[in-house]
Amino acid sequence: MLKKLDSVEQFDELVEKEERFFLMKHSLTCPISGAAYQEYQKYAEGQQQIPTYFLAVQDARPLSSEIEDRFQIKHESPQAILFVNGKPVWNTSHWKIKVKSLEDAAKENE
Repeated sequence: MLKKLDSVEQFDELVEKEERFFLMKHSLTCPISGAAYQEYQKYAEGQQQIPTYFLAVQDARPLSSEIEDRFQIKHESPQAILFVNGKPVWNTSHWKIKVKSLEDAAKENE
């Protein structure tokens, strides 16, 4: 199940609470992001091990920028990031966001 994040405070709580989680930066107006979001959603519905979150770039620009600045991950949209113990260990963007790539990242970072 996908959960939406809107603020830096929500993200900080998530980092403290969850050992591992995926976060997707999603643009509400980009067709490439729409296709990637569908793949991300399929992944989220097919597994229960890793919590899945997303932010809509247009609604949560401060959070998107904070993640870029804090973790030195160049902003892209769409972008999927796997966090483990509060740090990003994997990320990909655009057409590379597929169910298989998310599954592989999860397995490689158990």
